[in-house]
Amino acid sequence: MTAEVKAQETQNAEEVVVPEDPRKVSEEKSIEDVKTKEESKPKTVEKSSSYKEESNLLSDLKEFEKKALNELKTKLEQAILENKLFEKEEPKKKEISREYIVEEKKEEKEAAETENPVKEEAKPEEKEKKTDVGVEEKVEIDTQISLWGVPLLPSKGAEGIDVVLLKFLRAREFKVNDAFEMLKKTLKWRKESNIDSILDEDLGSDLSSAAYMNGVDREGHPVCYNVFGVFESEEIYQKTFGTEEKRSHFLRWRCQLMEKGIQKLNLKPGGVSSLLQINDLKNSPGPSKKELRIATKQALVILQDNYPEMVAKSIFINVPFWYYALNTLVSAFLTQRTKNNFVIARPAKVIETLINYIPIEEIPVHYGGFKRENDFEFSYQDGTVSELTIKPGLTTTIEIPAFEGLIKLLMNTMLWHLTVLGWEVSYKEEFVPTDEGSYTIIVQKGKKISSQEGPIRNTFSNNEPGKVVLTIENISNKKKRVLYRHKIKKGKF
Repeated sequence: MTAEVKAQETQNAEEVVVPEDPRKVSEEKSIEDVKTKEESKPKTVEKSSSYKEESNLLSDLKEFEKKALNELKTKLEQAILENKLFEKEEPKKKEISREYIVEEKKEEKEAAETENPVKEEAKPEEKEKKTDVGVEEKVEIDTQISLWGVPLLPSKGAEGIDVVLLKFLRAREFKVNDAFEMLKKTLKWRKESNIDSILDEDLGSDLSSAAYMNGVDREGHPVCYNVFGVFESEEIYQKTFGTEEKRSHFLRWRCQLMEKGIQKLNLKPGGVSSLLQINDLKNSPGPSKKELRIATKQALVILQDNYPEMVAKSIFINVPFWYYALNTLVSAFLTQRTKNNFVIARPAKVIETLINYIPIEEIPVHYGGFKRENDFEFSYQDGTVSELTIKPGLTTTIEIPAFEGLIKLLMNTMLWHLTVLGWEVSYKEEFVPTDEGSYTIIVQKGKKISSQEGPIRNTFSNNEPGKVVLTIENISNKKKRVLYRHKIKKGKF
């Protein structure tokens, strides 16, 4: 049921000024009133207009992009069929001094003369055997090579091959040879590191709070949260980064999490083919921690080199002052395309930044959103979140109607979620009965709320008709955005 919203403006009645042109002033006031009413009407929360993933549909590609894609397919097909995708490295010759070689040959000669005074000539059949060794040996061609579950032999016509290859092409600015070399290195790394079986490994749950998947953004991208504040604990820090072996374990665990995220993607044209990364730097150890700095750099290089275009946006929140110094050190290892996907938000702008990309009902409550674990009262499908704007000095009321049930023993329970971005407002909640003979019930006494306040969630049950009225007075000198949703559920008295 749509909430009715009223905006009330306080006017100074003590000072009276006679305008020179009453008609002009009246028109200006009418325009201003219309603007105020428009701003106070509920509206759907808008997403960032700059947030748009590049299309993987063949019809949307430019001509030079289509050409590059076809060239890469040709090179890949040839490399697979000729068994040249994984180049074999020749064993390196040992560097030995000349004196050592001469002495070694002399010893071999003396030993041969002692054991075999007369050198027997090899039998003809043995020569034939030696000559024939390896002549009929057949090299098996692996045409089942795949990446992230997508077969890579172009002639197989796998539906997702264009999506996968475009990731490598975009990472290398559509330079076919560079993209091909990057693909080969990724496949080699995955083979040597046994990445294809990493999802079956038990790497422990000690770091489950350090990085995890939670919800989706406005475009359907799975969201991965990286919480660096976990490593503020010296015990966890040393357990994770204390030795080179532990850092290697951490990197493998991080790759496993990336592979889990990719399992949630749809690597087909038009599908969601990348993740959204949220990097929370609150209470994170600073750049003075050498081990963390090394591990972070290694993780960034691994993800950039072997998971191209798998991150649509990388949002850094609760960014401290030292981040900029660390970013200067790390940026040398990142491509400009990767850096263009970075979004930075200081502590005071966390929720304002996140709602541009993620619906507030999908943002965890500790980041200022409405999402709670194991929430059985509100779900993602319960009601559309509405938004209001309140000008400085104005008061807005949100009304949630409540109707009497058909049976007196049935009671209505009203639930609501509400947050004001940046808060600094006065707020109260009350139930106003329809019956004029009944008393108004105070649900939440009026109070001033600071800018650090999180989202408000409350309920009220009644067995008589009326409405819950949420009153918000903007006491700051800036416009305020109010986001809210509500629902009514019936239950027994």
